[in-house]
Amino acid sequence: MASHKASHGPVYAFIMAGGVGTRLWPRSRRRTPKQFIDLVSGETMLQDAYRRLLPAVPPAQILVGVGSDHVSTVREQLPDLPAENIVVEPSARGTAPAIGLGALHIHRRDPEAVMAVVTADHHIGNAALYRRALMAAAQVAEDGHLVTLGITPGFASTGYGYIRRGERLCAVDGFDAYRALRFTEKPAPAMAQAFVDSGMYSWNSGMFIWKVGAIWGAFARLMPDLHARLAEIERAWGTPDQQAVFERAWSEVQQQTIDYGIMERAHDVAVIPVRIDWDDVGSWQTLMQLLEADDSGNALAGDHIVLDTRDTLVYSPKKLVAAIGLQGMIIIETDDALLVCPRERSQQVRRIVDALRDRGREDLL
Repeated sequence: MASHKASHGPVYAFIMAGGVGTRLWPRSRRRTPKQFIDLVSGETMLQDAYRRLLPAVPPAQILVGVGSDHVSTVREQLPDLPAENIVVEPSARGTAPAIGLGALHIHRRDPEAVMAVVTADHHIGNAALYRRALMAAAQVAEDGHLVTLGITPGFASTGYGYIRRGERLCAVDGFDAYRALRFTEKPAPAMAQAFVDSGMYSWNSGMFIWKVGAIWGAFARLMPDLHARLAEIERAWGTPDQQAVFERAWSEVQQQTIDYGIMERAHDVAVIPVRIDWDDVGSWQTLMQLLEADDSGNALAGDHIVLDTRDTLVYSPKKLVAAIGLQGMIIIETDDALLVCPRERSQQVRRIVDALRDRGREDLL
């Protein structure tokens, strides 16, 4: 196994802060999605994601991708972020177009830059190790690899994607980089257990590091339609037609994920397994695991009285919630809605959001 050269180009970080977070309803709403609220740490998840990058990446080299409805929220929550570092998506088109737009902004500033793609809705417990892993990945990316951080599985989760690793490529600052052989999306329980037992799989964290020129080339090869629309936007940059071209080209962009569009089909993907106390905060069940539990396994936040209750989440910032004789439940209180469901069905909360939409209850979305 070879050690890698200890150098890389300037690192720019792109924080993806779009999305609504429907499985965290009723706390996460269209007007205030989960990434803009404080759920655990005393700061919003966007603020956590931003501060985790410092000082490895300076504010001038941190960009935030966000929908047009939440630009003012980003400015309020990240006052040190330069205004020109807010990358506005006119409408949601999935992770591939969002990352492509971020890559376009970074490429215009520095074609030799390394781009680190992170998300605003992750919990990461060891920030120092996380920054080291990003910088190690930046060095691996200098060889042209599309690098992803893989999380060493703590259990056989069926809610995360998995990455099968192959030959070892190099070692950087105590981290081993491997060729990524296969991506598997949210396997069945038996398959997930087999993956974990093999010791050859990592969870797909959705964090990516690459030379901005390398991902630009990957878009050209593997997603030529998206690349063509982004190239149109780039050609119009700085002209009187810039905004009109941007809006027209973006309206023609198809919905697509970066995993399916690029990572599952590219031949130069590397994975660096890491142990950084990571969670994708995508459901109330996940959030419960991040909160301190009492002797009965209850995670309690806000005003509450619980008696003879076990393994239950109560999240009540304002009203008193009283519970007797419950086990394995989730109770979430807000000003205008109350959610009650079994813990094992927390992934299905989005069905309630769908039902509200079908009934025209836009006031609650």
